[in-house]
Amino acid sequence: MASSFRIPFYAKLSLILVGGYVFVYILYTARQIIVPFIYVTIIAILLNPIVVFLEDRKVRRLLAISLAILIAIVFTVGLFYLISSQVTMFEKTFPKLEQKFSVLVNQFAANISAKFDIDPVLVNKWIAKTRTELISNGNIWIGQTLITITGLLIVVFLIPVYIFMILYYKPLLLAFFRQLFDKIHKEKVEEVLLQTRGIIQSYLIGLLVEAVIIATLNSIALLILGIDYAILLGIMGALLNVIPFIGGILAVIMPMVISLITKDSSTAILVLLSYMLIQFFDNHYVTPKIVASKVKVNALMAVIVVLLGNALWGIPGMFLAIPLAGILKVIFAHIDELRPWSFLLGDAMPTGGTFIIPFPKRRQKNSDRA
Repeated sequence: MASSFRIPFYAKLSLILVGGYVFVYILYTARQIIVPFIYVTIIAILLNPIVVFLEDRKVRRLLAISLAILIAIVFTVGLFYLISSQVTMFEKTFPKLEQKFSVLVNQFAANISAKFDIDPVLVNKWIAKTRTELISNGNIWIGQTLITITGLLIVVFLIPVYIFMILYYKPLLLAFFRQLFDKIHKEKVEEVLLQTRGIIQSYLIGLLVEAVIIATLNSIALLILGIDYAILLGIMGALLNVIPFIGGILAVIMPMVISLITKDSSTAILVLLSYMLIQFFDNHYVTPKIVASKVKVNALMAVIVVLLGNALWGIPGMFLAIPLAGILKVIFAHIDELRPWSFLLGDAMPTGGTFIIPFPKRRQKNSDRA
């Protein structure tokens, strides 16, 4: 009589922990390869509808892919031109801002020494020391930034090539994923590919719409308050706002500093109140309706995965955390043993005291367009 062998729980747990450690270690050590590849793949998936649209109109595949990449390049160059033109205006008046900032710092030091009965000489020495350290650290940061930018320029020139190859070999890659699994799992594999594509496309489009809305609202608020460089600060605030949880805080610092230098403290408070109102609108309407609804990861797990993404890959990991969590949620939902983890990531609350794990509805679509 054959007896089935079962692995003890402690052995299974040990295997899971060791395997998880090795997997995370690989993700961390190979981040310079993995992170750019993920970004390139996401961009390729985002451009895929344009390629499909052109192919449906009898445009050859090579030409369709080239036109889609050209559209993306034109959009990116236009955005950088808009930002660089605003930065040029900022650079012209930067010496005046620096002078006003020095006066503001000296006034602040005088107020601190008078209020807390501290020797002004000590306060000035501390300010001078802090300024020297900031300049020294700034020079190091600039050197590191130049190295990073040099590497980034190389990647930028290679990105269109990588995107082109992924889009061109898309049928080969899809066939590879299908052949990895048995035929009995074919339907699940097709559904996972379709839903993964939908999550990435809808999430990124929602993120782009959110950035446009926030940039417009920020710029309008700053223009009404008469803040210099309103458009530049509005766009920067929208780009920072894309960073989950801390982006909104970082976005308001620069316009408040500019308002303190060029206006007064009351204007800085008005800037803070305006950004708080915009953040309230973003957090309670734009993000839930346009962005978060596309991924459907609950707030608790969203915070956890963003922190994990930051610990693993830094700021790029924070950007990737939510869409990757949404993709894992879809994959886990199609594997019986992992379906509870899909439930944990999702936003479906249990009803009637029972835990209901929803299984995604299947849609009949052309899998080759995944």
